Amino acid sequence: MPRNKFQKIVFGVIMSYAMTFGMELYNTAINMGISLQPGGFSHLTWSAVESGMKETVIMGVAVLIISELMGNRMGQRFMKKHTTDSDSPYYQQLMRQAGTVGVMCPIMSMLASVVFFIIGQRLPLTQLPVIWIGTVFKNFPMAFFWNMFAAAPFAHWFFKMIFPQKKRETDAQMGRAELAN
Repeated sequence: MPRNKFQKIVFGVIMSYAMTFGMELYNTAINMGISLQPGGFSHLTWSAVESGMKETVIMGVAVLIISELMGNRMGQRFMKKHTTDSDSPYYQQLMRQAGTVGVMCPIMSMLASVVFFIIGQRLPLTQLPVIWIGTVFKNFPMAFFWNMFAAAPFAHWFFKMIFPQKKRETDAQMGRAELAN
């Protein structure tokens, strides 16, 4: 995937905004009561999408910064703790994603609790612990599955569209070397 610092930054931006968009849309739909309507999230509206996109712009920056400072590193540690070198790269990637979500979801839930409830709704600070726990309970399953099945596959696909890998000549050279032996 990313081969240099610039590509890592680009991939980080894509991944951060893909995660943020899904989570903001999910939370906006819940806050608008869409999930409680018959048919649930199937009744998503363009106003919910627009509202979610507005929040995505700002929260995406927070996700990018926090993931760069802590989330990615802790996800890497989680992966190294729970995999071996003989495990498939795909399994290692999934474990890294799981570790990253395990770190990022509680942190971002705390930030969202402070911004949207304590500051936005002017709830007392004493409510923060229970609001945060409820926010983590609500967001973790969505964050996990959104990361695994939507945001990460999209980010990888989009990154490959921007930075296509050229057919390596080493493949051809390896083939010639095998023929010579």
